[in-house]
Amino acid sequence: MQLSNRFLALVKQQLQSFSGDASLDKLVVYLAQSSEGDAPSFTVLDQWPPDGGRLPEIADDPLLRIPAPERHWFPLRHDDLLLGVLRAEQQRESEWSDQLDRRLQASASALAYSLGLELERSRLLDELHQQRQQMNLVVHQLRNPLAALRTYAQLLLRRLGPEHLQRPLVTGLLQEQAQLDRYITSLDLIGQENLPHAPEAPAPLLLPQEKSKGPGLTIEHLLQPLIERAAATAALQDRAWQAPLNWPAWTQEIRPDDDAVVSEIVANLLENAFRYSPTGCPLGLSLLEHSILIWDGGPPIPDQEQELIFRKGERGSSSKDQSGSGLGLALARLLAEERGGALVLQTNPNQLDPSLPSRGNGFLLSLPPSPGKAPKGPSTTNQRSR
Repeated sequence: MQLSNRFLALVKQQLQSFSGDASLDKLVVYLAQSSEGDAPSFTVLDQWPPDGGRLPEIADDPLLRIPAPERHWFPLRHDDLLLGVLRAEQQRESEWSDQLDRRLQASASALAYSLGLELERSRLLDELHQQRQQMNLVVHQLRNPLAALRTYAQLLLRRLGPEHLQRPLVTGLLQEQAQLDRYITSLDLIGQENLPHAPEAPAPLLLPQEKSKGPGLTIEHLLQPLIERAAATAALQDRAWQAPLNWPAWTQEIRPDDDAVVSEIVANLLENAFRYSPTGCPLGLSLLEHSILIWDGGPPIPDQEQELIFRKGERGSSSKDQSGSGLGLALARLLAEERGGALVLQTNPNQLDPSLPSRGNGFLLSLPPSPGKAPKGPSTTNQRSR
């Protein structure tokens, strides 16, 4: 078992705490080692005074097997395990005091408890190492079929003419393959120093941040693939889907690269809308003033659950019978607030847009104006979302 520097410092501190007791001759901490026989072997971990010369191991010192009034042993036990022993020796002319005995016993108990934590820490590190190796293997194996899917899709795309009706479907497959590849990259970064979010961030990003390519990142660029995916899903489920009819000027303004997380927030909101709204009910995505609304025409979420669903681990009554962790909305709101925005629920979507259903569920993602753009004053959307 590899001991941490913190535990070794604790052992040294405990031994040095007895340096003021003139009656003590030496203190030694032994660590138990498993052996093939029934009895464990013991090795010296540390001793006081440190300049007293390296003491022999217990097995190599036959005098230690002979009881002596000036020598006391204090076992370091954790649960049913003997993890080590504290050896204390006094000057021959000194007598053991109850106070010294209690101090040594307390020190042995503290060392035993800490050594038990070290044992648990070592076990957990071994488990994490094994899990990491297994995950590396799975990630490696996943890359092969994903690469094959990309190759097949690219070959199919070459066979389809520029005006072929099925060309958008194949393009969508390539986009989804690229998205899966990013998720696999994120898995590969877990546990490494180059994790795709700042250490001080209270919540991790769902995917590694992707630097914008070309002229810059825009909300339109982020939402277009999600809208195409949602349209395909709605067609597959034979549901009415309403996409934005036009793109306001603010959706085409250059955004910071960190705003790429907006696509992850919207993707989760769309997935929730398709998963938890009743079969056949309409849904869509609307663009308001510096806001994105993902709505459905299903039964409104009950009043008592409208804030509950934004808490970690909590889920609404309509989703109790379906799989899910109850983390999506909590993380989405947190990420929105970190970008200076907000995420709220509106159960009367037509109050935000008269063309939408009067009753349903609308998740309104409000975003701050692009840097360098002066706000025109309180927007109608923000006033209604409060």
